[in-house]
Amino acid sequence: MAATTTTAASINAGGGGGGGGEDRVLATAQQIVKSLNTPKEVREDMLLIFSSFDNRLSNIKTAMTNQEEDQNDALVARLEAAESVIHRWDGGNDSSRHSSSSSGNYRSSSFSLSFDESPEEATEFLSAVDEIISLLEDLSSENKPDMVDRADSALQMAMSQLEDEFRRILIRNTVPLDAERLYGSMRRVSLSFADGDVVEDFENFGLVADGDGSGSRRRLFHERGGSIGCDLWVDLINPTAVEDLKEIAERMIRAGYEKECVQVYSTVRRDALDECLMILGVEKLSIEEVQKIDWKSMDEKMKKWIQAVKITVRVLLVGEKKICDEIFSSSESSKEVCFNETTKSCVMQMLNFGEAVAIGRRSSEKLFRILDMYDALANVLQTLEVMVTDCFVCNETKGVLEALGDAARGTFVEFENNVRNETSKRPTTNGEVHPMIRYVMNYMKLIVDYAVTLNSLLENDELNGLSGDDSTEEMSPLAKRILGLITSLESNLEEKSKLYEDGGLQHVFMMNNIYYIVQKVKDSELGKLLGDDWVRKRRGQIRQYATGYLRASWSRVLSALRDESMGGSSSGSPSYGQRSNNSSKMALKERFRGFNASFEELYRLQTAWKVPDPQLREELRISISEKVIPAYRAFFGRNRSQLEGGRHAGKYIKYTPDDLESYLPDLFEGTQLVIHHPRRKS
Repeated sequence: MAATTTTAASINAGGGGGGGGEDRVLATAQQIVKSLNTPKEVREDMLLIFSSFDNRLSNIKTAMTNQEEDQNDALVARLEAAESVIHRWDGGNDSSRHSSSSSGNYRSSSFSLSFDESPEEATEFLSAVDEIISLLEDLSSENKPDMVDRADSALQMAMSQLEDEFRRILIRNTVPLDAERLYGSMRRVSLSFADGDVVEDFENFGLVADGDGSGSRRRLFHERGGSIGCDLWVDLINPTAVEDLKEIAERMIRAGYEKECVQVYSTVRRDALDECLMILGVEKLSIEEVQKIDWKSMDEKMKKWIQAVKITVRVLLVGEKKICDEIFSSSESSKEVCFNETTKSCVMQMLNFGEAVAIGRRSSEKLFRILDMYDALANVLQTLEVMVTDCFVCNETKGVLEALGDAARGTFVEFENNVRNETSKRPTTNGEVHPMIRYVMNYMKLIVDYAVTLNSLLENDELNGLSGDDSTEEMSPLAKRILGLITSLESNLEEKSKLYEDGGLQHVFMMNNIYYIVQKVKDSELGKLLGDDWVRKRRGQIRQYATGYLRASWSRVLSALRDESMGGSSSGSPSYGQRSNNSSKMALKERFRGFNASFEELYRLQTAWKVPDPQLREELRISISEKVIPAYRAFFGRNRSQLEGGRHAGKYIKYTPDDLESYLPDLFEGTQLVIHHPRRKS
């Protein structure tokens, strides 16, 4: 009551004068009543109170009623104008709808004419929506429930139409993924087992043999996926449609239909991203289905997954984020929710396959693909975390990455155990490089390419089978493991060499295999890991094996050339001259006969032996020549005169020193030969 009295006093202060003063008083009173924003009944009571203070206010009720009616008429006019546009685009009555449909121009809940072909009509509709939203804002302070209901109904109808048009524009303007162009833009990096090695699959290493299961010979090859350049991008939605989508999204968000707009967008784009995954070769498979896939098919799926992860995160999701931010620029919350909802299904589908691989059966052949998968996911994790704010998705991604790391580490350990436990009793028939050595060394050459990843994964693992000392303390975790593997290989080779009865073949076998290991280390990144000292020591071992071979194979042959083999002293001793000439010749014949037989037997055996490396093979022949030919030449020169001219001299003196030397190039070629008729070197 005190406030009313104060107001009345204020009105009285403006009194006096003629009609102009009265108008000012009326206007002031109207403004005061209106600003109080009270119900109509309360306003009428207040006007009665004002009129009791001043007779000039007796007409205020009539004036304000007229003004309200004018304002109401203006609001109704605005509402009806907006409604007419919205109803027109709703398709009209059933008869007009049928008529329009028959003529091919039916536009039921569709803006194909306005947004795609008639931007002026689209602008008109959006303006009508803006008017409805503005009316509702104006009516929020008015007690006009009927008009609010009409406006709400019109807005709801408009939102339904905009929602349909939003969906239609999204679907119609989705750009199909051109996977070929993407793959063509990626730099491909391939790694194969060097120098075209053909190696035999090993049943102990989990490889699947072809044919009868006895093992197949094939070229081992590993191809790593290409990397993606920073400038690689694709249009996910036709750029010309983005502005229309943005205009619609802004109206729906202002009208309180943010949830519906986000739902439409995320549903359409989620399906589009799922389609992209299908194009990239990532299928929706359960863990059980993945476990049943054969290795050849699995290898292809893993390769496609690796490429898909790179493309999906670096290209598709980055592009999707950009579009979301542009279309929903008027609402920060919509940007975030929309992107998370749109991409969650796509990311989870990829993670499901990664998890299935991580928990699958471990075998050596899978290591490189698993490492590729680990690297691919690790390289996009930071980009994914920046874009995706859904903690569940981010945590799942980290979990799958950790599981792939565990799988890679476990598979590597499985490989180590297979090497240590390989106890096959099938030696190579000719002493050449054992298939296990070929496989393991080529495998380790590829392992080195993943040194950074494996060093991080193996850093905290306990090292088995290799004692720590000063020489290994500074080595990386991977280098220590490789050194341990090669040490196991060498021990394994020693055991396998014992399967040969021939001592010479044992040494040739060890020499071949250690030489092969050294060459693989020296000609690859393995050399940097193991160091020059390691290489020098193994070369020393090769020389020792060569010396052991000469001693084991040629000592018996050379023993026939020594004068002591006749049981007496040298031909220059006094006792020698006292022997009978016949006895001396008989002993000499036996020495020649023994030498011939030993040489021919060695020739028959050792032409079948195999020394695959040309340089090693030639060096071994030179060692034989340096040891045997001078000894035979001396023996031949000392004794040939005693038998030449006698009966059947050619039966005993079958070879000249030059003849023997001409046979040495036949050794170690892997094809058994027999001397039937000694060839004479002219």
